[in-house]
Amino acid sequence: MSLAQRLLTNTTSSCLTIMNKAFQNCSAIQLQFPAFGSISKFENLPCQARTCVVYRGIPSRVFASKFEPKLFYTVLPKRRMGVQCNEAFVNVISFGSMGRLGSRSFSHFPRKAISERKYAQSPHDADNKDVNLENSSLPASNKQSPITKGKVKKQPRSKKGNSGSTDVKEDIPQQKKKATKKNQSPAILEISSTVISEVSDGNVLGKQQSTFSKKSNITKEKANKDATALVNSDKADNFSSTSNLEQNQSLNPGSKAKSRVQKVWPKLYPPTNKSVLVVESVTKAKIIQGYLGDMFEVLPSYGHIRDLAARSGSVRPDDDFSMVWEVPPAAWTRLLAIKGALSGAKNIVLASDPDREGEAIAWHIIEMLQQQDALRDDITVARVVFNEITELSIKNALQAPREIDVNLVNAYLARRALDYLIGFNISPLLWRKLPACQSAGRVQSAALALICDREMEIDKFEPQEYWTVDVEFSKKDCPTSANNLCFSSYLTHFDSQKLNQHSIRSQSEANDIEKKITSTVFNVLSSKRTKKQKNPPPPYITSTLQQDAANRLGFTSTYTMRLAQKLYEGIQLSDGNAAGLITYIRTDGLHVSDAAAKGIQSFVRERYGQSFASKTPRTYFRKVKNAQEAHEAIRPTDISRLPSVLSGVIDEDSLKLYTLIWSRTLACQMEPSTIEQLVLDIGKSDQSIIFRSTCSNVEFRGYKAVYEDQETNSIQKEEDGDDFHTHRFEVLSGLKVGDPLFLGKTELNQHHTQHPLRYSEGSLVRKMEELGIGRPSTYASTIKVLMDRNYVTVKSRVLFPEFRGRMVSAFLSHYFSEVADYCFTADMETELDNVSAGLTEWKGLLKDYWSRFSKYCEHASNVHIHQVEKMLEKTYGDFLFASLNSRTCPRCEEGTLGFKVSRFGAGYFIGCDQHPKCKYIAKTLYGEQEEETTSDDNTKSMDEQILLGIHPSSSEKVFVKNGPYGYYVQLGEDTAGHTPKRSSLSQVKDVSSITLEYALDMLRYPVTLGKHPIDGKDIIMRVSLEGFKIRHKRTIATLPKSINPKDVTVEVALKLLSADNVKILGRKKVLVKAVEEATEVFM
Repeated sequence: MSLAQRLLTNTTSSCLTIMNKAFQNCSAIQLQFPAFGSISKFENLPCQARTCVVYRGIPSRVFASKFEPKLFYTVLPKRRMGVQCNEAFVNVISFGSMGRLGSRSFSHFPRKAISERKYAQSPHDADNKDVNLENSSLPASNKQSPITKGKVKKQPRSKKGNSGSTDVKEDIPQQKKKATKKNQSPAILEISSTVISEVSDGNVLGKQQSTFSKKSNITKEKANKDATALVNSDKADNFSSTSNLEQNQSLNPGSKAKSRVQKVWPKLYPPTNKSVLVVESVTKAKIIQGYLGDMFEVLPSYGHIRDLAARSGSVRPDDDFSMVWEVPPAAWTRLLAIKGALSGAKNIVLASDPDREGEAIAWHIIEMLQQQDALRDDITVARVVFNEITELSIKNALQAPREIDVNLVNAYLARRALDYLIGFNISPLLWRKLPACQSAGRVQSAALALICDREMEIDKFEPQEYWTVDVEFSKKDCPTSANNLCFSSYLTHFDSQKLNQHSIRSQSEANDIEKKITSTVFNVLSSKRTKKQKNPPPPYITSTLQQDAANRLGFTSTYTMRLAQKLYEGIQLSDGNAAGLITYIRTDGLHVSDAAAKGIQSFVRERYGQSFASKTPRTYFRKVKNAQEAHEAIRPTDISRLPSVLSGVIDEDSLKLYTLIWSRTLACQMEPSTIEQLVLDIGKSDQSIIFRSTCSNVEFRGYKAVYEDQETNSIQKEEDGDDFHTHRFEVLSGLKVGDPLFLGKTELNQHHTQHPLRYSEGSLVRKMEELGIGRPSTYASTIKVLMDRNYVTVKSRVLFPEFRGRMVSAFLSHYFSEVADYCFTADMETELDNVSAGLTEWKGLLKDYWSRFSKYCEHASNVHIHQVEKMLEKTYGDFLFASLNSRTCPRCEEGTLGFKVSRFGAGYFIGCDQHPKCKYIAKTLYGEQEEETTSDDNTKSMDEQILLGIHPSSSEKVFVKNGPYGYYVQLGEDTAGHTPKRSSLSQVKDVSSITLEYALDMLRYPVTLGKHPIDGKDIIMRVSLEGFKIRHKRTIATLPKSINPKDVTVEVALKLLSADNVKILGRKKVLVKAVEEATEVFM
């Protein structure tokens, strides 16, 4: 058939991507082969085409006939195709049910696609001679070269579809192909990997090349006989692996990429053969094993079995973004267990979490098993997902297996590569330019910028004074008489003018108002009743659960997620059964399954009554940026499992969190609460002075009945005064227009406008969600990283940026503007979501980003540290020098005080710019030292060495000195070729209190405590910057402050060395395998 028929699109760019788009009035573009070779405007379209481009701005599919998946490349500069290419680019035309016309660089295509130097001369030529892309490519130069290989047979024209179409069957040149393994997931096909075995012991590096190319060559007749075999059509065999993926993704931009020939998956439950099911945690494994019986062996992977090697060069932009993966020693044990279990199994079922990370875990496992030759030809690889750990959910998932989602894996690879490129390029720059600043990341930098920008707003905020006038009214002249309720009101109008919050700016104005109202007679001017309905809140998602847990329970985001993970993975219940208590916890979807919603409504009717349950199941939708709604909201797996049933089964905090989820889930399917509000205006008859009093009464509790349930006592907030407000509403309801009221006491209240509130963990998560920064799975970890790096601290549940964090944020904003920009981070999340949906090619995304980001890195690396100091001084000058009367150095009176960064990582300070001539330091900004006094004694201890005395044995001088890592004692003078003995004084707060005896005692370290009873090696105690340390070979233990160093014996040292919190230096001498591969995934 013709390579392309008529396509219409409203895109006006010369490089077109033809997708589902909305036609905009008369704007349309035509592309038609072979009758038309040019792109035309609306006026040049034939009548038949014009009737399809109607004058409506509504979404409409591209006007096209049936398309067979075809793809060809050409280097010719075809302006009529809308693309002008030079010799560094190629044209790409790919048509499926949708199509793509565009230009890509040579490096975009796999080597296999350009190895034979073939190309199509023109679109018209491609109609007559289809191109075998498995062997076709581009010439090294830009010279035209006709196709000389590959026989093409034309079939008779199809009777169906467009009359201009023809079915082309391509005769592929004879090549040797490896037989496809049966029953394999497409996730492990079309993958070329290079395995590098790295042996730590002996520094031996062995490289073994192992190529896996498992392209299917099974005929359609054989596929009908074996429904479980992987089948690819003959036409699909004509595409290179990269081209195949791109073509699949272009077939339907609105959905995930699918293979042209779908695999027929057998149901895995009830089981007919032995299967190995892999989950992420041992808790899940134990519970699911109890559900499935002996025909399934459920094994945990304990999360990821491999990760990017934590060293430079693990992502290689110059090698098509290939990645180096490293398998930790503990993961080999898990892999061997899975490999051993497969010896008698027919299926391997990957049941990791239903998200991007879970999909990647499944892919990693299959990759590693494939490299270990653990997957026999008769093993079926299947992927299953479930939203809750219950017996029904697990068995239903096993009846609907699928293949690994290539788009989710690609999105994972893109995210890992982005985070690595940012972290491993910015962090070394931070170490050099801002010592003691540890790292920067894509999401954490944007979150840090939010906190620091808010602090900047607070610094610039200037409070304004304003006053309010509040009075009390009563029905009787004597406010203290029985049954005479006084109620408060606030001033809304004065001198016939409506007042706003800041209308009364001074106390004098408030006093003038008070004088006028004390002599005024007041009557009820109006009484207005309104009824309002308050809808129930939606069910929890990850972010709202973290926010509510922080506000109601005082839990941090990290702690909340840890408790929620335990509830999701399940527990052993008191009746002997095991089950997960809540659904999957990393979600931004608000929907609840129909079955669950009906069950909730039924439970509400039974517990609270028919009138409290919603008449129809309530549905909720997200209104924030980048919401995915791929999973259900967080809810209990069994709504009838009351919190009281779990008392004593789970810990108290877990019970509180479960109660929070249980009550919110019930509330979301209940009727709204009805509130009657009364607004009373009181004032002078001429309405020159008006006060307002409001009061509300709950007419129907609705969903609020849940929060009055005894089951929710642990999360209820105290609401004092309910009876009082009810009585007050009754009193105010009895007042009529014109009724006189008596003025009681008057209060003049001074206020000041408040600066913007600092973020709490909950409000920061809400802001990140609103802006589209991060994902549900990253909120808690992002905040934890900021705290671990000492960029922010928490005080009274509020996040305060440390000056170190503010410097990092300023540095990134100045030299890496994209990284710290909220919009960029949110847009990057959108692009990653597009990769997940198959709309964006992941390596193209990386290339586009790296081309810009590498320039930032190059520029920042050439910046001198003095430029960074000046930038920070300019940015935070008001903060840095606020406590100084003058920036003139008080010691030398010649220099100017400026912001300085310690070259040795000791901190940041304000010092004289005449250093080393003048060593004055005005303030230490980071570290334990406060502002320095200018006394001579302290100046001497800071700038000069102190002679304590003479060593009684060696007659050498003993000094106290100050170095880049703090104070230390030294025995003897500094001479060429001789390093005197030194000992740290990091534990000493007052250097002036050091005596010669103390210094001599410190100089005796390190000391040998004795020999280890097992290997006879020395056990040594020495002084470090963190205190006293005990070392045996590579094992180091910290001496607790409660133990006197003089009391440490060999027995005490052995006990400390055998504790769990010891530090092991270096890597263990075990076999570590790293995998370097072109991480493109093909189906």
